[in-house]
Amino acid sequence: MDRLGRPCVHLTVLSVVYALFVVEVTCGGLGVAELSLNGVWALRNSNGSLSLSAGVPGCVHTGLQLHGVIEDPYYRFNDLAYRWISLDNWTYTVSFPLSDSVRYVSLGSKRAVLVFEGVDTVSTISLNGVIIGKTDNMFRRYDFEVAGLLKDVNILEVWLMSAVTYASEKRQAHTAYSVPPECPPVVQKGECHINFIRKAQCSFSWDWGPSFPTLGIWKDVRLESFDTLRLLSFVPSPKYDTVLSGWTVEVELFFDVAVASKGIVLLSVPQLQSAAKFQLSLMPGQSNASFVLHISQNVTVDLWWPFGHGQQPLIKLLIDISIEGGETFHAERLIAFRTVELVQEPILESPGRSFYFRINGQPIFLKGSNWIPAHAFQDQVTADRLTQLLVSAQMAHMNVLRVWGGGIYEQDLFYSLCDQLGIMVWQDFMFACALYPIEQDFIQSVREEVTQQVRRLKSHPSVVIWSGNNENEAAIADNWFSIPHEQRQHYVNDYVHLYVENIRQIVQQEDSTRPFLVSSPTNAVESEKEGWVAHNPYDPHYGDVHFYSYVTDCWDWRKFPRTRFASEYGFQSWPSFSTLRKVTVPADWDFGSNFSSHRQHHNLGNIQMLLQALLHYILPNNTDPVQRYRDNIYITQVMQAQCVKTQTEFYRRSRSDIVEGKGHTMGALYWQLNDIWQAPSWSSIEFGGKWKMLHYWAVRFFSPLITVGVEDNGDFLLYAVSDLNVDCILKVKLYRWNSFTPQCSLESDWTKVKGGGVTQMFQCPVSKLLTDCRKCTRHTCVVIFDVSGQGDVVRSPTNYLFLSSPQDAEGLQKPKITFTVEEAGARFKVNLRCSSPALFVWLDVEDIPGVFDDNGFLMMSESYTVFFTAWRVTTLKEVVDKLHITSLRDIY
Repeated sequence: MDRLGRPCVHLTVLSVVYALFVVEVTCGGLGVAELSLNGVWALRNSNGSLSLSAGVPGCVHTGLQLHGVIEDPYYRFNDLAYRWISLDNWTYTVSFPLSDSVRYVSLGSKRAVLVFEGVDTVSTISLNGVIIGKTDNMFRRYDFEVAGLLKDVNILEVWLMSAVTYASEKRQAHTAYSVPPECPPVVQKGECHINFIRKAQCSFSWDWGPSFPTLGIWKDVRLESFDTLRLLSFVPSPKYDTVLSGWTVEVELFFDVAVASKGIVLLSVPQLQSAAKFQLSLMPGQSNASFVLHISQNVTVDLWWPFGHGQQPLIKLLIDISIEGGETFHAERLIAFRTVELVQEPILESPGRSFYFRINGQPIFLKGSNWIPAHAFQDQVTADRLTQLLVSAQMAHMNVLRVWGGGIYEQDLFYSLCDQLGIMVWQDFMFACALYPIEQDFIQSVREEVTQQVRRLKSHPSVVIWSGNNENEAAIADNWFSIPHEQRQHYVNDYVHLYVENIRQIVQQEDSTRPFLVSSPTNAVESEKEGWVAHNPYDPHYGDVHFYSYVTDCWDWRKFPRTRFASEYGFQSWPSFSTLRKVTVPADWDFGSNFSSHRQHHNLGNIQMLLQALLHYILPNNTDPVQRYRDNIYITQVMQAQCVKTQTEFYRRSRSDIVEGKGHTMGALYWQLNDIWQAPSWSSIEFGGKWKMLHYWAVRFFSPLITVGVEDNGDFLLYAVSDLNVDCILKVKLYRWNSFTPQCSLESDWTKVKGGGVTQMFQCPVSKLLTDCRKCTRHTCVVIFDVSGQGDVVRSPTNYLFLSSPQDAEGLQKPKITFTVEEAGARFKVNLRCSSPALFVWLDVEDIPGVFDDNGFLMMSESYTVFFTAWRVTTLKEVVDKLHITSLRDIY
């Protein structure tokens, strides 16, 4: 662990992590010829005025950019300038010969199937001039029979219809009643009727992202030819058998069978000395078989734990299938053993029910954030980009990410990395902030989507819960779309039909190992009692809550709901100048510029940020407009970090409390972890991977052991919140704003702090604290504190409490920070010196990717040392030249 209690995991491990998982799943067999059709295809628009080559997997936008037809779609106002791309229809074409081995199998085979793992979105597909099928759902795989159509040289064509046009036509055809919303808010500059197409809902715009309704072949394409059968998928599910008091692994095998077949299936887990053979009998058509391997009780099964609570052992499962006639199949996958329960039970002295996760029988407080798509163009999401983001989450002590329902079901690597890193996944299905049609063709497509995704993801131990949608129960309950009262029940019925009678039914049929929620936020079991749409889905006595308030003072913890589980909350900030500089020109570098207005997709967002900052800080007033712009960015990040810190600390210290029937909070997932482009948002990590101040602070407020200070009814209270059992001592110091010397120091007796609980360490009237500490008033002093165990083996990050707003601080001076930098092995050592205490010291090395071991801190000593780890090759000179240091007093 480093000095902030972070795991010593640096991004030099990226290649190692990725290497582990590219071999996680292997599958091969005799009798099945496979030809990958990934690679270079021809691409043209509807009238043939544009014709070029493009990569598959890929999308039209990236193909056009690669050939210089368009510039960076993220540059300035290009999201509007390039609307024409999404409004046109496009055709991908490829010519492929059959190699000798494939030709021998394919041309003479009983079966040949073209497999499209993902088409975005509405397409008509033809082979050698014959239409073989259509697609209308980017979230599902499509298989098309092509036996009898193959030649020595083949022409495959995928005609893609504009998603915008398709959605509009579907809406116009739906004449019985409206299915709101019609269009996104004007400030989002998006397209309409996204709820009528099974496509990433945010691709038509969102309050943090652009409108890029992509078209393309976004996943793999291949030809599979066979005479007997092919293995479509295999799904292992480790389960604990309470009757036998032992572990089992259920393995479901899904086949496409051309000829009735028999054989032997061998399942083995060599590491656990467990193996068994089973008879296999398959009939023609889509066929499946399920087998249960009992894990030997003579060996110890190491359990998979969330990060911070134990290890994440991943064990290899081998599957060998031998078919009568000589065909063989081999597959393997990494599995893990853990149980998960969502506990909703009565709480003493409180109405309502609990809402918490129990992993391997142990209650776990979920610490994390919400995940959105990492790019508008999924072919640009590399393994390194994913790994960098997920490792950054773990470095901030996160043990969970919620894959939000307005984006995509993430690629396999995402979940494999979460398995290894111990990051639990709350998995939404892809429905968000809208009502949806329930025509039979739409429902049938959704059913196939859900079935495929559950089968793909349920073997990952990181996935701990399914959730049907994002905020759609709340949309009906709070009447977001102004539905007349007499029509409300009709929409409730549609809601129940889609999420309960279809999605829930499929999930419970396919997966008995983890819980399912119909929506988020929700009152969960109470919502079910109320017909699945609760009167108030935000009731803090039940389920999970989303809470946002931008106009109230975020420093006032009394304004936050004392909920059972906070699955969304947050505040906006702007990304750093170096991130914005890549997509702007100097004319844009002003908060009043057209660009600043254009990129802000949240109504009044820029004003709200500055008004929230104005409650406690003096706003930047530099006469240099560019510096003032940079300072404004800085103050929005300070504001965001302080607001989210205050709210998260409130949720963590509410774990053990019941106040007026509310409390026992067991989860804090702020909105949001990552960005989809360079724009103001709620993220803690900017587009490109740079940490905002909030992410550095998350390292502290999600630490396994933290100290939280609050003022309540004139008293100063200090709490230790811990994931561990530890004996601690509390140290408190009061500093004047103009001195490095503590005015007074306090130290507690040794106190037992219970893991998984909250312990009050100190209470004193603020007036007495200031009286006892001479020369201190609310405006002249700040309180600094931490707790530590024996020998400092365990120590909380240093925390603070302001007794007045920094804008009212008396004696706070410009700190005149100077620095030197030196090489320190693989890192750079930054030595800081200042003339007086400094607030929110921020180190920025412009576009050098990397991470500091501390940032955004209070510098209460004359000197301080920080280390920087670069994520690419750089030099000492480059670091020195690009290092900028800002503190709060420097901006006014």
